[in-house]
Amino acid sequence: MLGQERGHELMDLYAEALRQLGAFVGDRSALEVVAVAEGSAERLAEQLAVGMPLFDDPGFYKRAQIVPSDLTLAGVAEFADIDRLTIFADNLVPHVLRVDGVLRYSGALAAAIDAEALLPPGEQEREIRACAVVACEAIAADLGVPPRVLDNWLWNRGQQPRYKAIPRHRTRTTAY
Repeated sequence: MLGQERGHELMDLYAEALRQLGAFVGDRSALEVVAVAEGSAERLAEQLAVGMPLFDDPGFYKRAQIVPSDLTLAGVAEFADIDRLTIFADNLVPHVLRVDGVLRYSGALAAAIDAEALLPPGEQEREIRACAVVACEAIAADLGVPPRVLDNWLWNRGQQPRYKAIPRHRTRTTAY
């Protein structure tokens, strides 16, 4: 269904994420889960981060924030505070910012990424994501758009061949 080989290392994580989602939703409908958030994207993201360990990404909550954003984009739900969400910090948006000259890495970090070395989860990887959040908050303010909208623009930009031809940072993590 996902187009991956049965033995692919991510398949166990996909299955675990689906089990967590089932446990979190329980007997409720998806709209009942959304209703508990009482119109707050932040509250829904917090509930997801607490209720689903694979959504618990302290400081970033990438997956947890994507849910209310996607529900809004799909026209399924409305949240009064939707524009308070940050970008959805992963490895693609910082990569686009680096390629476009917004983020600059130390020589050693840039060399490791360019050599496609796997960065360990932890301080370096989190700093890259944090710098992307800070940069995008400033860019979004300058452009007068919510950070979640800028994230969408940058994510789509990152699909272009120019960006795909250059290595981005890679880390084994369940955060993205």
